[in-house]
Amino acid sequence: MTSPSSFPFRLVPMKPFSKRLLTLVTALGFAFGSLGSIETAQAATPKKKVVAGKKVAKPASRIVKKKAKAKVTVASGRMAANVRKAQIAAAPAFESDGVTPRLASSAVVVIDQSTGNVLFEKNANQVVPIASITKLMTAMVVLDAQPSLSEVLTITAEDLDTLKGTSSRLRVGTQLSREEMLRLALMSSENRASAALSRFYPGGRTAFIAAMNLKSQALGLSDTRFADPTGLTPHNVSSARDLVKLVDAAHQYPLIREFSTSEEYHVDVRGREQIFRNTNALVRNDGWNIGLSKTGYISEAGKCLVMQAWFDNKPMIIVLLDSWGKFTRIGDAQRIKHWLEAEANSRAMVRG
Repeated sequence: MTSPSSFPFRLVPMKPFSKRLLTLVTALGFAFGSLGSIETAQAATPKKKVVAGKKVAKPASRIVKKKAKAKVTVASGRMAANVRKAQIAAAPAFESDGVTPRLASSAVVVIDQSTGNVLFEKNANQVVPIASITKLMTAMVVLDAQPSLSEVLTITAEDLDTLKGTSSRLRVGTQLSREEMLRLALMSSENRASAALSRFYPGGRTAFIAAMNLKSQALGLSDTRFADPTGLTPHNVSSARDLVKLVDAAHQYPLIREFSTSEEYHVDVRGREQIFRNTNALVRNDGWNIGLSKTGYISEAGKCLVMQAWFDNKPMIIVLLDSWGKFTRIGDAQRIKHWLEAEANSRAMVRG
C-alpha cells in the first residue's frame, strides 16, 4: 500500500459505494467533532445553583449533547446498514463455479417434487427451530380428524401468546368458523387461530400435540418434534430435509393448498370487517406459480419460508431456513427461481 508521504496526489475516480461510505464517514466525523465541542463548551460554562425544593431545568448544553449523541447513533446505524446493503448488492448471484446460486439462508433444500432429485442443498440435515412452518402440521392434524368446518370456534384467554407476547386482531371472544380459523392460520400465520384449532380438537391441546408428533413419525420425519401448534416455541424443530417431506405431504390437501396461497381474506371480526393478507408476498407476484406456501419467524429460528412452486412445468419444493434479514428469504427464493429458469434455458438450447 502506498504510504501517505509517497501518495502522488492525483485524483482517482471513486466507485459509487466508496462515495457513499466516504460521505457517511465524513458525517460521522462531523457528529463526533460537534460532540467534542459541546463537551468543551459545557465544561467552560459555570454550573447553576441548586435551589432547595425546586427542580432546576437542565442546561441547554446537555440537551444539545444528547441530540448530538442521537445523531451519532443514527449515523452509525445508517452507515452499517448501507455497508451491508452494498455488500449484498456487490456479492455475485452465483458461487465461484458460476452456476450454483449464492444463498444467504442458513439451511436450504431445492428438490424436484416429481422425481425426488435434490437440485441444491445446504446444511440440509441441521436440526433447527421452524417457527410457524409448524402450522402446516397443525392444518394436517385438524383435517385428518375430519371435523365440521362450519362449526363456530371462540377465541379465549387460553389462546393468547404468553411466551412471545405477540399481538392479534382476533381478540378474546372472537367467533369464527373452523374453516376461517384454518384459513387465517395458514394464510396470515394467525397464532390465536392455530391455538383455538388445537384446543377444539378431541381430547384438547395435549391430545392435539401428541397427534402432531404421531403424524410426524408416520411421515418418516426423524428430525422433527412438536411442542405446540403455533411454532412460537423454539422446541418445535426440524431439518430442511424433513421439511421437504412435510411440504410434500401438506400439498396433498386441497384446502391447505388453497388457504396457504390465498392473497387476502375479508372476515367479520366482532362486527367489523378485517382484511388479512398472506405473509408471503410472492403469492401476489404474477411471475410465480405457487402451489403451497408457509412463512415462519421467531428470533431463535430466523426468517423461514417453504413453498411448492412450478418451474419449467415441473413441481419444485423450496425450503429456506434461518434467513438473517427481513427480505433475505424472498431474495433467496428469487435467486433460486432465476437459477432454475437459467438451467431450463440452458437445457432448451442444448436440445435446440
